[in-house]
Amino acid sequence: LGLSRSDQDFSKDLKFLKIGKPSLIKDQYTVLHGKRTQCSNSANEIVVSFENPSKAKLNIIIRAYNDGVAFRYEFPEKNGSFVVKDELTSYEIPQVTKRWMEKWNTANEGLYRTMNDDNVQQEWGYPALFSSTDNACWYLIHEADVNRSYCGSKLSNLIDKSRYKITFPNPKDGNGLGESKPTIALPWKSPWRLIIMGSLSDIVESTLVDDVSPPSIIKKTDWIKPGIVSWNYWSSNHGTKNFKVVCDFADLAARMNWPYTLLDWEWDAMGNGGNLEDAVKYILSKGVKPLLWYNSGGKHTYVSATPKDRMLTHENRVEEFTKLKKMGVVGVKIDFFESEKQDMIKYYLDILDDAADFEMMVYFHGCIVPRGWSRTYPHLMTLEGIRGAEWYNNGPEFTATAPEHNTIIPFTRNVVGPMDYTPVTFTNSQYPHITSYGHELALSVVFESGFQHLADRPEGYDELPDAAKTFLKEVPNVWDNTKLIDGYPGRDIIIARQKGNLWYIGGLNAEQIEKNKTLTFNFLPEGVKYQLTLISDGKHDKDFATQYLMVDKSSSVNIKLLRRGGFAAYLKQIQ
Repeated sequence: LGLSRSDQDFSKDLKFLKIGKPSLIKDQYTVLHGKRTQCSNSANEIVVSFENPSKAKLNIIIRAYNDGVAFRYEFPEKNGSFVVKDELTSYEIPQVTKRWMEKWNTANEGLYRTMNDDNVQQEWGYPALFSSTDNACWYLIHEADVNRSYCGSKLSNLIDKSRYKITFPNPKDGNGLGESKPTIALPWKSPWRLIIMGSLSDIVESTLVDDVSPPSIIKKTDWIKPGIVSWNYWSSNHGTKNFKVVCDFADLAARMNWPYTLLDWEWDAMGNGGNLEDAVKYILSKGVKPLLWYNSGGKHTYVSATPKDRMLTHENRVEEFTKLKKMGVVGVKIDFFESEKQDMIKYYLDILDDAADFEMMVYFHGCIVPRGWSRTYPHLMTLEGIRGAEWYNNGPEFTATAPEHNTIIPFTRNVVGPMDYTPVTFTNSQYPHITSYGHELALSVVFESGFQHLADRPEGYDELPDAAKTFLKEVPNVWDNTKLIDGYPGRDIIIARQKGNLWYIGGLNAEQIEKNKTLTFNFLPEGVKYQLTLISDGKHDKDFATQYLMVDKSSSVNIKLLRRGGFAAYLKQIQ
């Protein structure tokens, strides 16, 4: 523990002063999208006070939750501005610990690695998952409530392979722009350092990242509407250049009862029968609402794709949001941030503040992973920060690695907030996928995102059998509850999510062997019967087997999963 400040040190020779009286944190809150709509921030908190040899004060605020612990630093003195030279916080992890981690990169788009004793030394992104050798205790390390007063951090075990130290951004990030060491003004509190801890279900079902984050700053939220989005980039990297392709994806959204379609990059070069204004009018005429892509702009990104600078300053954003609001565009996708320095954290939050003023929903790409901002800014619908389906465009590697990756990220990246993986593809992009159709259908439930971009081309959905097509027309992406039924990272997972009286279930198999799973329903209420529609792997990867059964809390159903297979199901309460 400890901090090193430009004026003095708070990492050694500290004198313990006192432990404050324990206080109870009790906060019930509602969110518009996430794992559950009703959440509880319930903890015991103490403040431990120290002073350094210069009599300067440092507090450590510590909270104990049922599903983990959180702590943050506080400089309580009333004035002064300083640079934080280093944060000494580190986590000592026994060598034999199992771990699932991702090599740090500015876009947070690496593959999670499954590691046992092969303890690689490098910089690692958040979140990081660990398990004791007997699997009796799981824990996920992350941070939350990163705001304008600090930078984002990462973990590094470069100095000591068993010690994962919180580390500031590399000065080279963002093309070298911005300071890597944050400047703070007193009084000051650091971001929360989090350890979600317990069973695997405790990890997956936790809302601790949001729990410790500030409440929503937005009072009127009726304009914030999560939903499913049709998206043309995966199947046609230049699709938005083509007015007719844009119209095809608007038609797809209308047919599938999805509320949104995204116009990705190159909308400012649209041709073949219409321009942006024509496309927006067509989309709105179909009862669908348009979302629009932007380059984050500025010299922090090497990407020259236009429009580049329309989100860069407050004045730019006000001008652009005014135009979009008049046209009928309801949300923006902003890409290529490439840094988590303090100036970039400020940029993210400035965008969210201005977007709120214009009732404009936002999602970030090429970006940070969630730090609890979706609670504070509920119009932040999703963030990328994940190696998602677009990687089928980038090279052959994802074809073989996706099945395992898909069963690690529900235990890691998607635990800490919404995840724009752009799932559910049955046809192929530039490189093929080897997951089964059942596996792909299940991703609509297993992965959580306030905007869920379903990425296949129209015929990929139009040619599905009726049961699977109906499932995708009706599956929600806002949930009242989430339950982990079964699973182990990198092997398989079964998740159930509730919406009103309906339950949706998704199951994935990552391994190269067929499996038989027994699905039980002990999460259902006593004495209530449900109709189960089960859409599982059929005879081969591109085949479904559909069953309709009556079940209750005591029932069990056997399901066969093909290698790299999966299943999707929903339960409808019978009156």
